[in-house]
Amino acid sequence: MDDIDNRLLSELANDARASVSTLGRRLGLARTTVQARIEKLERTGVIAGYTVKLGEVARRDRIKATVLVVFDPRSSPQVVQRLKQIPEVEVAHSSSGRFDMILQLATRNTSRLDEILDAIGMIPGVRSSESLIHLSTKIDRPV
Repeated sequence: MDDIDNRLLSELANDARASVSTLGRRLGLARTTVQARIEKLERTGVIAGYTVKLGEVARRDRIKATVLVVFDPRSSPQVVQRLKQIPEVEVAHSSSGRFDMILQLATRNTSRLDEILDAIGMIPGVRSSESLIHLSTKIDRPV
């Protein structure tokens, strides 16, 4: 990857729906050059896909929480499989330190959050969890 690829990725992070022609104008490149670079970035796995990033209006009615989970040694694969079945689990990171996993949840209300936290606590191998409800977003940088 070079500086042009990095600038292209930055443009796509800001507006993934921008046309190849528009990207070419913004970057000072031919449309065919931009298309070839995008295809290369997709083929090499730098671009893994395109997604919708919900704006503040769409996220306003969602309750977000971070859940710190401790589980029994060697139970990670089973815990992860069960977590994959819970659609409200948006992200799961393994971690070092006191907690084995960091989860990011998004639910429609606190009642549903409570149900999900209970379900996580009932997963065989989960020893304990600690939940942190997100109140407001102070920084949200595009990746």
